[in-house]
Amino acid sequence: MPLSDVVIRNAKPREKPFKMGDSLGLFLLVQPSGGKLWRLKYRINGREKKFALGVYPDVSLSDARRRRDEARRLLADGKDPSIEKQREKTRSRIEANNTFGAIAEEYCRKRRRDGEKAWATSTATRSEYLLSQLAISIGRVPVAEIGPADVLAAVRKMEDKGNLESARRTLQLASSVFRYAVATVRLTSDPTRDLRGALISPKVTHYGAITDPAKAGELLFAIDGYDGHGVTKLALQISPHVFVRPGELRQAQWGEIDFASALWTIPAEKTKMRKPHHVPLSGQAVELFRSLQSLSGTSGYAFPSIRTRKRPMSDNTLNAALRRLGYSSDEMTGHGFRAMASTLLNESGLWSPDAIERALAHGDSDKVRAAYHRGAHWKERLKMAQWWSDYLDGLRKEAQSRTPSTRLEGIQYR
Repeated sequence: MPLSDVVIRNAKPREKPFKMGDSLGLFLLVQPSGGKLWRLKYRINGREKKFALGVYPDVSLSDARRRRDEARRLLADGKDPSIEKQREKTRSRIEANNTFGAIAEEYCRKRRRDGEKAWATSTATRSEYLLSQLAISIGRVPVAEIGPADVLAAVRKMEDKGNLESARRTLQLASSVFRYAVATVRLTSDPTRDLRGALISPKVTHYGAITDPAKAGELLFAIDGYDGHGVTKLALQISPHVFVRPGELRQAQWGEIDFASALWTIPAEKTKMRKPHHVPLSGQAVELFRSLQSLSGTSGYAFPSIRTRKRPMSDNTLNAALRRLGYSSDEMTGHGFRAMASTLLNESGLWSPDAIERALAHGDSDKVRAAYHRGAHWKERLKMAQWWSDYLDGLRKEAQSRTPSTRLEGIQYR
C-alpha cells in the first residue's frame, strides 16, 4: 500500500532499521536514531542496487516520487541512476572550480609561455591587471554561469570612468579567456561573441612625435638641460640613439649589453615580435650607457625604479619627463623617438628601407625573407647606427648655436 504523509510522520524508530514501502521500488528507511531516508531499489544488468533520493522531511513524499520517476526514466534509457548521479557531482565540482578567475590565470600562464606567440612582459603585466579588474565582478563565478550581461556590466564600470580603451581591451581579453575555456572543453560558447559594438569606441590617437630636423635638434638640446633624476635624463638621452620601444628600453638589463661588441641584445620575451632584437650601439650610445652604469650599477635593471632596484622605471617616466621639459603629449612621447628615427632615416636617402625596418624591429611575415634580411643588412645597420648618432649630434649642436641661452624659447622647465 502506498505511503502517505500521515503514515510517515507517525512512524516511530525501532531498535533496528526498518523499511516502509511505497511503490515502484521506492521505500523509506527508518533509522534507530529517528532519521528517515528515501531509497529506490532497482535492478540493472541483472544486479539489484539501491539509490539514495534524500532525507525526509527535506525531501517530501511527492518529491521522492518525482525523483524516483526521473531515475526510472534513466533506467529505461539503459543508464544507471547511481552512476549518473556521481557523474553529475563530478561535473558540478569541476564547474565550481572552473571560475572565470581560475581560467583567466591559467590562460595568462599559457600566454606567457606560448612560443613565438608568447606575450611580452609588459603585455602580460597589462593584460593580467585588466583581467584582475574584471575578476572583481565575475572572478568567482563558474564560466558556465556567466552570461553576456554579466560581462558587459563589468566592463562598463571601466567605461563609466572614462577608461574607454581599457574597457575595450578588457572585453577582448575576456573573450580570449572564454574561447580558451571552450577550447579546453569547459564551456560550450563564448558569451561575449554578441557584444561587439556594445562599448563606446575610443578615439584613435597617434603617438606624438617630432620629425622636423630643426625641432628634433631643439628637443635633444632641451634634454641635455633636463634637471630631473639622473637615470631618467640618461634614458631620454639614450632613447633617440637606439629608438627601441619604450618598454624595451625601461626593462633593459645590464646582462643584455655587450660593451666589447657594442651590441645590445633584447631577448625575445621582451620584444613585440617575440624574436630577439639586436641593436648595434654607436660610440655615443656606448658612452651614454657607461655613464648610466655609474648611477645604476653593473647588474640588474639598467633603468631601475627610483623606489627599488628590483623593478624597472615606470612606463610613464619618459613621458612625464617630456612633459616637464614643456612638450605636450601631442608634440612628443617616449614612443615618438621611433617615428623620429624612421622619418629622418628614410628622408636621408642613404639607407635601404629594409635596413631601417630591421632597425625598428618591425616584423616580417615571411620567415625566410626575415632571416635573409637579418644577415644582408647587418653591416648596413652598423654604419647606419653610427651615422644616425653623428647626425643627432649635429642637429643638437645646430640648435645650441641658434640658442646660446641655456633655455630654449618655448621650452618651459618646471
